[in-house]
Amino acid sequence: MPDRRTVDELTIEELEQILIIKRRESRAGRMQRLRDVGRIPSDVALPNEDLAAIPVGASPSDGEKPLDSTGRWVFDVEPLKGAKHRDRHKRQRQRPPVSRWGRMRDRLLLVLEIGALAGLAVVLILSLANLKALNEEYAEAKPLPTSTTVVQAASFLPSGHTPPEEPGSVPIHLRDLVEGDTPPVVTIPTPGPEAPSRIVIPSIGVDALVVKGDSWEQLKLGVGHHLNSANPGERGNMVLSAHNDIYGEIFRRLDDLEFGDDVVVYAGEQPYRYVVTAKQIVEPTEVSVLAPTTKPVVTLISCYPYMVDTHRIVVIAELQ
Repeated sequence: MPDRRTVDELTIEELEQILIIKRRESRAGRMQRLRDVGRIPSDVALPNEDLAAIPVGASPSDGEKPLDSTGRWVFDVEPLKGAKHRDRHKRQRQRPPVSRWGRMRDRLLLVLEIGALAGLAVVLILSLANLKALNEEYAEAKPLPTSTTVVQAASFLPSGHTPPEEPGSVPIHLRDLVEGDTPPVVTIPTPGPEAPSRIVIPSIGVDALVVKGDSWEQLKLGVGHHLNSANPGERGNMVLSAHNDIYGEIFRRLDDLEFGDDVVVYAGEQPYRYVVTAKQIVEPTEVSVLAPTTKPVVTLISCYPYMVDTHRIVVIAELQ
């Protein structure tokens, strides 16, 4: 009785046997076509003709391969899985052996890779340690005195002395004062705007000292006020700069400022409120941001991006 099971109901072994039968049938068909066209002698027997003519699922006749206990035909063939496994081992045996120099080269490359990874880790650790040391140096630095420093009063006024007993002992250029003439009027200049002494930016948590100048040494101590730029409240461009990743990281979050945020700059005890109106990223050579302006503004500058510092971030705020 023919086997009417579907492909999904067959086992792997049965599928392998069917595949072998199909391949042999195809090979027998090619041989038959070659014999028909005279490419091979007509008396040559077809390969595996006994299997090529056997339909799948048909009952075996006398002399044919018997059925096993499960009702499947028994073929003297090797499963495809075993053949693939044997071929793979054969290819591995045929692979040329690795020479001694090849093994040494592989080991050397492995050592170099491990050394490169170790060197990268050391560089990273040293960079973090250097950053920590710079921040500690900033924390230990003594702040510069501001205009609000209180000077203790002396016990006596300077230049004290005993009046002369003889009139002739008074110097000639001071005799008019001793004789009672009116001393010359000394004009007292009107105090000008004070230099910035402190900056407060509430939105990013900045409250730092402002020092005169923005060289490397000044920026170790706080926010640097660019020389010859405007003072708080003055018409013009007041330029303030600070580091973002060393010496306290004062301007670490300068790029987080938004339009409308407050920037308060103190001149002594007098606060001046500025409001952010512009923000941009520029090249380090873009010195035009230091140019004077007709309006009272403050320009905040720091390196960008964090720990890379290839550009500069510039934030501009106008006096309110």
